[in-house]
Amino acid sequence: MNTLTHKKMILGITGSIAAYKSADLVRRLREQGADVRVVMTAAATKFITPLTLQAVSGQRVHIHLLDVHAEAAMGHIELARWAEVVLIAPCSADFLAKLTYGQADDLLSTLCLATTAPISVAPAMNQQMWQAPITQENCQRLQQRGLKILGPTSGSQACGETGIGRMLDPLELVHCLQDLFQSGPLQGKKVLITAGPTREDIDPVRFISNRSSGRMGYAIAEAALAQGAQVTLVSGPVSLSPPSGVHKVSVYSAQDMYEAVMTYIPTTDIFIAVAAVADYRPVQQATQKLKKNEAHLQLNLERTPDILATVANLPTPPFTVGFAAETHHLADYAHSKLKHKKLDMIVANLVGIEGIGFESEDNALSIFWNGGSIELPRKSKKELANQLLEIIIERFLRVCS
Repeated sequence: MNTLTHKKMILGITGSIAAYKSADLVRRLREQGADVRVVMTAAATKFITPLTLQAVSGQRVHIHLLDVHAEAAMGHIELARWAEVVLIAPCSADFLAKLTYGQADDLLSTLCLATTAPISVAPAMNQQMWQAPITQENCQRLQQRGLKILGPTSGSQACGETGIGRMLDPLELVHCLQDLFQSGPLQGKKVLITAGPTREDIDPVRFISNRSSGRMGYAIAEAALAQGAQVTLVSGPVSLSPPSGVHKVSVYSAQDMYEAVMTYIPTTDIFIAVAAVADYRPVQQATQKLKKNEAHLQLNLERTPDILATVANLPTPPFTVGFAAETHHLADYAHSKLKHKKLDMIVANLVGIEGIGFESEDNALSIFWNGGSIELPRKSKKELANQLLEIIIERFLRVCS
């Protein structure tokens, strides 16, 4: 049976030009068997009429906090008790802030406080508004409280700019909600994944980095999501879009990645450190472009924070999985890292070989844990990610049982 059949769903619509997609979203949800009630903010009614949403939902649209047609004039309580899931799409920057700080000055924000149903939001806003530090901070806080952030995605925007801020398409949102009701071995678990490279600036135009594409980390994030996990992906600079339903935190340097990881780690059940974090950074970063005046240039480097070792050595660490990219003596280096960093598992792969590893679609993995190991021969990174997640889940459940 379809996972949305007979599900009682509130669709909240806030003030965004993306509200024009909401009518199609209602139609798609009803096609999947969902029972949809629409709640609009006053700003939302300026972009799309309640009559349109009433026509496609087949139900009265709710707008006012003090609703004389509701039982005892407490529409927010009535709706909050009825709902099995709340989806806010589009969710404006303003409404993200309301949710973060617990404001309750209209029907939608009030019922979000009153409901025990899971809440998902699909942000839609100008790309600069999405990138604003306060918006990212609000999303992080909401994520930590268990709200799911669906999107946004990248593309052209109504304002004429291009960037991340577009609401996910209705079909993508339907798939995200279907995943919400699917059971899996990681249902209710929080998985934190790092991916991609970091960059350590030398001057305003040069940096130290590596060849990591981020593909493996992104594939593991998608696999963890499919197993029912709530996934946060801390990503260095890559040219990939995160899977729908994964909360992505973009970082630049090793220090940035360290700080992001430590923000989320207290509520994390499984930590998978896939990122190729720079081991060293310049002691000093030049404020102006260095000129090639000398025949030789010497850089003084210092160690970057060891994210993996820090997490694994916390008083109550999550199940911690490390990655080791090596050019030789793969098993020896992997076993050493497993032991000295006190990891639960380590995944090792050879790099510098044509067709696998960095910048490649394929890979081959050697997986080690205390008392065991397994080899995963060359396959696409997506296939390997699914196989790896099955092994991680098996070990995680055994350790935590």
